[in-house]
Amino acid sequence: MNKSKGLIHIYTGDGKGKTTAAIGLAIRAKAHNLNVCWISFHKDIEKPPYSEGDYKILKETGINMYNFVKYCEIESPYKDKKELFEHAGSECINAVNFIKEKMDSENYDVLVLDEILISLREGYLSDNEIIDLLNSKPETTELILTGRCSEEKLKKIIEVADYVSKIEKIKHPYNIGVERRKGIEY
Repeated sequence: MNKSKGLIHIYTGDGKGKTTAAIGLAIRAKAHNLNVCWISFHKDIEKPPYSEGDYKILKETGINMYNFVKYCEIESPYKDKKELFEHAGSECINAVNFIKEKMDSENYDVLVLDEILISLREGYLSDNEIIDLLNSKPETTELILTGRCSEEKLKKIIEVADYVSKIEKIKHPYNIGVERRKGIEY
């Protein structure tokens, strides 16, 4: 890799394609022999449907894969919202510490934090905790953050980022009852 300054990307919005864009960037980087790491939040990438598709390909290409907060509120093992919030918040803080350690020790060219912005949206992480993470990134690491989150909550993070893409839903078949399709939406 040309060891120039690594930039910070944000892929957000209510439209389809945030993770897909990050997957495309990760595959492109790996195709150019860059050292790539994928850290996922709020998805259990070790279980179907995630383990059968794109995450399987990422792993097979040699991208390092890690997973935190392996559920969303709907599928949470915690019935009490306070217990869910405390557990998810604790797991997110552990993830941030893990990411900082990996950034220091692994010399990644590209690091994707898939759905980390959900952690901000839900209040598991603060904008200051994420900005601290961004500021601790090695100078040459390209860092990608994805997830649906309001622009208001992202305001400080947007100021730090180099690329910000808002993927806006104009029309989506889900709104007329079409379910997620294997190989297309997941």
